[in-house]
Amino acid sequence: MAPPGRKHQEVLSFLHLAIGNYITTNSGDCKVYPAPFAVFLFTDNSKYLEPDLSVICDRSKLDDRGCNGAPDWIIEIVSPGSKSMDYYTKLALYREAGVREYWIVDPLRSIVLTYDMEHKEGPVIYSFQNVIPVRIYPGFAIDFSQLMF
Repeated sequence: MAPPGRKHQEVLSFLHLAIGNYITTNSGDCKVYPAPFAVFLFTDNSKYLEPDLSVICDRSKLDDRGCNGAPDWIIEIVSPGSKSMDYYTKLALYREAGVREYWIVDPLRSIVLTYDMEHKEGPVIYSFQNVIPVRIYPGFAIDFSQLMF
């Protein structure tokens, strides 16, 4: 797979900073990890994924290899070569594994799809001009209009 492009990395940096700052400012217990970071979704540990961003609130799931079990929140940033994986394959895997919230950020279309899997809601489609609420953190929202390419 080709390395991520500049827009992909801009979105990743923007989100990593916004989420990390929120957790730090609110003395949260969760940790945020950008790719590459291994997430072993199922107990057999035979396969892992590397989401663009993983937020893990149960620190007992963390070890030196990565995360064992479902993160609370996963964000995938769509690249031309990852579109079907992010929109279909990973969505199904994350839902089955028990991920609470899943975002698909598509820089080419300037949209964000959010899935509140904990409450079996979604998707909700937002544009890059919206302030997007984070379901696992009531009161936290990310203002995508602040994202500058």
